[in-house]
Amino acid sequence: MEKQRYILPYTDFGFKYLFGSELNKDLLISFLNALLQGEQVITDLTYLNNEHLGATQWERKAIFDVYCKNDKGEYFIVEMQNAYQKFFKDRSVFYSTFPIREQAKQGDWDFELKAVYTVGLLNFVFDEDKDSQDYYHHEVKLMDVKRKKVFYDKLTLIYLELPKFNKTEDELVTMMDKWMYVLKNVSRLLDKPASLQDRVFTRFFEAADIKKFTPEDVLQYEASLKAYRDNNNTIQTAEEKGYNKGIKKGRKEGIKQGKAEGAKQEKIAIAKDMKSDGLPVATIAKYTGLTAEEITEL
Repeated sequence: MEKQRYILPYTDFGFKYLFGSELNKDLLISFLNALLQGEQVITDLTYLNNEHLGATQWERKAIFDVYCKNDKGEYFIVEMQNAYQKFFKDRSVFYSTFPIREQAKQGDWDFELKAVYTVGLLNFVFDEDKDSQDYYHHEVKLMDVKRKKVFYDKLTLIYLELPKFNKTEDELVTMMDKWMYVLKNVSRLLDKPASLQDRVFTRFFEAADIKKFTPEDVLQYEASLKAYRDNNNTIQTAEEKGYNKGIKKGRKEGIKQGKAEGAKQEKIAIAKDMKSDGLPVATIAKYTGLTAEEITEL
């Protein structure tokens, strides 16, 4: 295994190990509290079964990275998403329906729901925001379009575009800054940064230290790291093939367009000669293929 002191959170094993285990629950609580920025304060979490079957045997099941409920009974789905998917937003909304439907009660029920939060840590950038480098924290709620106000505040979708976060250690101010920095850079660090004095980050780096893993944990992490790298290589190869194919196609199209433009210029030159000889427009059009309007403008 290469010289790497701390775990890579982008891997499936790494993310679930750091945020999906009872042992490290305090890390998830701190991260979510930083993310919610005082909207509420979570004091405890209960991990729930992260595999969900549809209401019928024909419905698709959902498997969340981390699924939990806070002390107020509100639900949180927390996921690491490494690669863009064509219908990623659809998938995210679909996942949010499971904790909503699970709240249904038999018999008399007034339809009151507890809030549902879907949190996506993204190792990619949304196409529509790729040029807005400072806009990496998206918070989405159901909105009344005309009034520009939140219509329903119990469904929240939060997306964090990790590639856009480029603050240095000296620029970290808020707890969210620190969490974003740690998540993006921890696997490249050799020691805990001096600026991260908060107790929770001491705990985080202790948990992320590969030297403290059991042999079984190391094997699982290595397998997860291999899967992560293989997936990245597959995506990179596909992108390069697409790029090369585009260049090749572009060259062909360029040659084709060049030939077409050359042929048209030749026709224009012939048409000018015919026109200067006093030949009728109709005759010129017949032999050159140019329109009467194009010939008149010569």
